[in-house]
Amino acid sequence: MTVCAFLSDRLRQIAARMFFAAAACFFLCLTGTQTGIVVLLGSIWGLVFLGGQVIDYLRIRSRLQELESIMDGLDKKYLFAECVPGGRDAYERCLLELSRRAGRAMIAAVSDAEAARKAYREYVESWVHEMKTPITAAGLICRNIDAGNRRKLSGELAQIEAHVERALFYARAESPEKDFMICQVNLEELAAQAIGQYRALLIQSGIRVETRDLEQTVYTDSKWTVFILGQLLQNAARYRSEEPVVTVWARKLGTQVQLAVQDNGIGIAEHELPRVFERGYTGSNGRIRGGSTGMGLYLCRKLTERLGMDLRIASESGCGTTVTITFPAKGNLT
Repeated sequence: MTVCAFLSDRLRQIAARMFFAAAACFFLCLTGTQTGIVVLLGSIWGLVFLGGQVIDYLRIRSRLQELESIMDGLDKKYLFAECVPGGRDAYERCLLELSRRAGRAMIAAVSDAEAARKAYREYVESWVHEMKTPITAAGLICRNIDAGNRRKLSGELAQIEAHVERALFYARAESPEKDFMICQVNLEELAAQAIGQYRALLIQSGIRVETRDLEQTVYTDSKWTVFILGQLLQNAARYRSEEPVVTVWARKLGTQVQLAVQDNGIGIAEHELPRVFERGYTGSNGRIRGGSTGMGLYLCRKLTERLGMDLRIASESGCGTTVTITFPAKGNLT
């Protein structure tokens, strides 16, 4: 608290006391008290009053500094009222008690919301696992129909499975640390898994996939990384050109490894690039082509951050898009 703030807070009180002091001096003068005595009494009263205000200011400032140090030392700031020692007067004790009651109500509300969110996430995860069974069964049934319809239906089933898988990963995105395990993996194997998982979609879209220089070893979670690569392949399929080609390549960057997924699709307008990682953002291409949820790149950014990886995108409208993932060195993993 500054001196100005203190004086502003007590302005009425100071003005009232000065008024009564002036009235007392005037009364003493009217009763014949010598002027020197009146001046002496007024000076003594002024010094005592000033001293009292200085003591009050120092006491309040010291108390506020103590409370600020308690707040700064807390990891969970909402427990501040519970950690403050008893108030120094009745007014402060009442304020602290009200703060404690408000804090307990807030903690109870947050706990209820967290429980509801956890229950919803568990329901979504359960629903996703249940949906995988009929999708797999439908894929097996497809083998008994003619080649043309089998290819079309397999592509649609792959799309459904991709949406279901995205829902599962979105439900787990808030706490992926409970579901991933960092280990040494080969980029060629990860790329092969992602391409194999979306083979039907890539074939249906007429996309030729090329890979090169993937003989690199990185430290990451294979399941989460395959999911990220799958999202990039789906985007390449959705926003493809007339003769679509996707190139997946890697290179060393000192102690780090960079993996790139490059396509020759319709690209992204320059003014839209800063927003492509926002949740639910589909852009002009998504609105024109349809079928976009705006969740793929959002989940990719969220998961790469949790895995300690860097995700960047470069694109030019009509000239394709390149998404690069930089894997951290082993020594940088925590």
